Amino acid sequence: MIPSSLFSEIQNYCISNASEALVRKYSRFFKEGYNAYGLSQELLQSKIDDIVKVQNIDFKTIIETSHLLIPTGKYEEVSFAILLFKEYKKQFTPEIFNEIEKWFDLGINNWAHTDTICGDLISVLLEKKIITFHRMSDWRTSANKFKRRAVPVALIKMLKYENEYQPFFDFIEPMMMDEEREVHQGLGWFLREAWKKNPEQTEMYMMQWKDTAPRLIFQYATERMKPEQKQHFKRVRGSR
Repeated sequence: MIPSSLFSEIQNYCISNASEALVRKYSRFFKEGYNAYGLSQELLQSKIDDIVKVQNIDFKTIIETSHLLIPTGKYEEVSFAILLFKEYKKQFTPEIFNEIEKWFDLGINNWAHTDTICGDLISVLLEKKIITFHRMSDWRTSANKFKRRAVPVALIKMLKYENEYQPFFDFIEPMMMDEEREVHQGLGWFLREAWKKNPEQTEMYMMQWKDTAPRLIFQYATERMKPEQKQHFKRVRGSR
């Protein structure tokens, strides 16, 4: 099957199974807008299984089809690209990171797709040592805020493989004064998970930034702390 045919098949499947009720249900989670058909997760996975296991489409076709799916902006069509890639994770190479990087330029524009890409795709590349997290160095200053958010979120699963977190903290440091809410949330989420596994190292790092970095980072980072622990990270009155 050629990519354009697979793209049309997926698009027609989305149109045929659209649900306005589901669009209304999930739209509240997306402040930036939710351009969707309204497919359930079960329907998505059913079609994924059909493409991979029944039709036995090769990975090269999936890669080329993703270039058609991502720019549409339709939530499920982008989801199909991500979920299809996940099915071929045993075939991942360093070049797959370049393909994923292109997606952000083609149209990744919400937190949900960003976090799924990080958790299901980039984490595989990192865990298998196909790439190192330094491949994301340029992402820290990307014009795309979701590409920047991806940096700390992609590191979360790496926390279970390392005992020394300082290299991670050094890596995210240029982002600690980022201006975007979605990036603050990603940084806070990463620091919260780091704190759960290594509170001493994480608290030392957080103390360096508590009076200058955006408060939303600390709101997320201290979410699991007891009230008396959170007190340590309150901003000194009169500081930025």
